[in-house]
Amino acid sequence: MVERTAVIAALDAVIDPVSGQGLVAAGLVQGLVVADDRAGFALEVDRSQAAAYAPVRDAAEAALKALPGMARVSVILTAETKPAAAPRTAGLSKAAVDQGRAKAPVPTDRPAHVRRVLAVASGKGGVGKSTVAVNLAAALAARGLSVGILDADVYGPSLPTMLGISGQPAYEDGAIVPHVAHGLKAMSVGLLTKMDDAMIWRGPMASQAITQMLTQTRWGTEEAPLDVLVVDLPPGTGDVQLTLIQKTPLDGAVIVSTPQEVALADARRAHTLFQRVNVPTLGLIENMSGPIFGQGGAKAEAERLSIPFLGDLSLDAALREGGDSGRPPVAVDPLGDIAARFAAIAGRIAAALDL
Repeated sequence: MVERTAVIAALDAVIDPVSGQGLVAAGLVQGLVVADDRAGFALEVDRSQAAAYAPVRDAAEAALKALPGMARVSVILTAETKPAAAPRTAGLSKAAVDQGRAKAPVPTDRPAHVRRVLAVASGKGGVGKSTVAVNLAAALAARGLSVGILDADVYGPSLPTMLGISGQPAYEDGAIVPHVAHGLKAMSVGLLTKMDDAMIWRGPMASQAITQMLTQTRWGTEEAPLDVLVVDLPPGTGDVQLTLIQKTPLDGAVIVSTPQEVALADARRAHTLFQRVNVPTLGLIENMSGPIFGQGGAKAEAERLSIPFLGDLSLDAALREGGDSGRPPVAVDPLGDIAARFAAIAGRIAAALDL
């Protein structure tokens, strides 16, 4: 068992080159998680200094790995642009003054050597979005495409379980090397932490972690680019979604919903979000269709929203079992009924993305 005090002491032995203090004393260690034989945190610095702090991150990782009993270490270098100090305005709070300032444009940049980026979203949790994302990625790969999948839910990562992968990814030549499972290149914060770790991160920290995994993972190469990166978004319309949308040109989004109104209402909100940021909604998928949750609700909703209905997926125990065992049905039973349904959906999406 690694003690939290030992972790803090080791990090304070690594000196911040700017302040001359230890990393903890300098306030650079954010969201520190210590559990059993592993530890992780975000090293939060100004964006202009991110490159200079890469050796500091490496030194922090080395210091923690040297602790007795430490089996796994995760240090994520996050960078925020810190606003310049401004004179106080009488009678107004700093927050009120900040609201009146013009916002700088947010740069957007496609991940290197990635042809298309597809977001799989839902307004509501519990509709099977991650299950759909994994099997949809497998169905796209079955079409002969080079496919990657990014688990963008830092608070509840499910990709490692659904693909049957574990272990911290390699880091070579300044890039994260993704795991490969069932023909898919995969990256998730769940590969950097223990399954029962709680990621106690504020929105900006979570957003920076997603940006790092998105842009610093070697998804493809110049000789062999990735055809499509499937991004499994967390449910809702919060910080992570907005960060991804603002910083990465999305070629399209697919919304997953169950047939009942309580889920469709949130699917409408997800569609509205994509409309407002000019990301095309490629269509709506109805999951868990059948006698329990109903049938046809998503198709009717797609007609109301004037977006394509991509298909329905029955409530099938094989989908749940495949997700729990790390064996996606589309990949392990390519001739089955589930694979056929996903193949039809993947065909429509591939056509929309010109793949």
